[in-house]
Amino acid sequence: MKPIILQPGPQAWLSSSILSAYQDRYVAPLRQDRYAHNVIRVYLASVAHFARWLDEQHIGLSSLCTAVLDRFLNDHLPICSCRQPVRRTRHELRTAIRHLLRLLETERDIRPIDEQDALSRDLARFDAYMRDVAGLAETTRRQRGLIVGRFLAQTFGSDDIDVTKIDTVAMRRFVLGEGRDWGAGAVRVAGSSIGCYLRYRQMCGDEVAKLLQAIPRAANWRLASLPDTLSPAQIDALLGSFDAGLPSGRRAYAILRCVTDLGLRCAEVVKLRIEDIDWQNGTITIARSKTHFTDCLPLPRATGEAIADYVRHERPETVSRAVFVRHVAPYDRPVQAGVAQRAIIAAFRRCGWDRSDPHVLRHSVASRLLREGTPMKHIADILRHRSLDTSKIYTKIDFDRLSAVALPWPGRA
Repeated sequence: MKPIILQPGPQAWLSSSILSAYQDRYVAPLRQDRYAHNVIRVYLASVAHFARWLDEQHIGLSSLCTAVLDRFLNDHLPICSCRQPVRRTRHELRTAIRHLLRLLETERDIRPIDEQDALSRDLARFDAYMRDVAGLAETTRRQRGLIVGRFLAQTFGSDDIDVTKIDTVAMRRFVLGEGRDWGAGAVRVAGSSIGCYLRYRQMCGDEVAKLLQAIPRAANWRLASLPDTLSPAQIDALLGSFDAGLPSGRRAYAILRCVTDLGLRCAEVVKLRIEDIDWQNGTITIARSKTHFTDCLPLPRATGEAIADYVRHERPETVSRAVFVRHVAPYDRPVQAGVAQRAIIAAFRRCGWDRSDPHVLRHSVASRLLREGTPMKHIADILRHRSLDTSKIYTKIDFDRLSAVALPWPGRA
């Protein structure tokens, strides 16, 4: 195996630092994940730069954490005068040092991230509450955790968290997004996130009733708007926007077919596993991203052919059981929902559309089924809606049937 050789300067920084004993252990998992040789070399040189700065700042191994990484990137990097050759690309340094922190945490040479400060500990417990008690999906937990984290950091800084010291006026200003030009939707998301956190603290025994009552409520007429949909011709144009030279084109096309044919959410598409597809019986098992149940749906022929074409001709050799996997290092891992979303948005762009929400395809599936005369209960089952009321919004876009039952406008000639 070809050794990773650094230039003399960076190698000397690394060899004389507190990280000298970790060089081989840092490289090993990157090789295992099939990172390219040159990428590993760049990451190791980035760690060498970080090691030099740690020595200058007299920071010990036990003090390493994400806050130290932030100091290095935000305070040192803009004014860095380290002699050449040195890596100064921010995203390379951030990624390389995050690999290092994960290694040190795994080997318990530094404290786990959720044990490093009061805010991280509280957010970790809040996330466990959302997962185990509230039963929220991963994407919802992540969004709420980020919002609550910003609010708590703004309120308490590095001090211990004491909800009795939260000022209702400051909380209202945060939820209303003063200075951020938030719309009603953003206010609802921020309010529901803070409310979820306060209910968690209430369960812990804290007195938060007054704070809960003080959360601003944005007007929300449920299901009042018309869902945006694409016509059958637009769907055909979208599916026809893929050509043979498109990078990871088969994967993107198969993802798009899963969304347009089955109405899957992007988070559901990336969770598909090889064993979820029953090729003999033509069915596919869907793990619900929101309700944690599973459903079995018929697998349309075109969808199955797209998935099979990807698996046979583009999917890399991997031990992962996920259908859609990464095509770049780290390999052997499923893609994230963001990869599926970006693939669909890229198809929108190729069609010349200024759209950024893949959810319009899910609405289009419901619209197509309604035009074909599918009963509303069946549409709700296919889209895996927990409430039939959620599916009823699609009756608004069936203009032909609505016109047949519409009453004359009062006073019309």
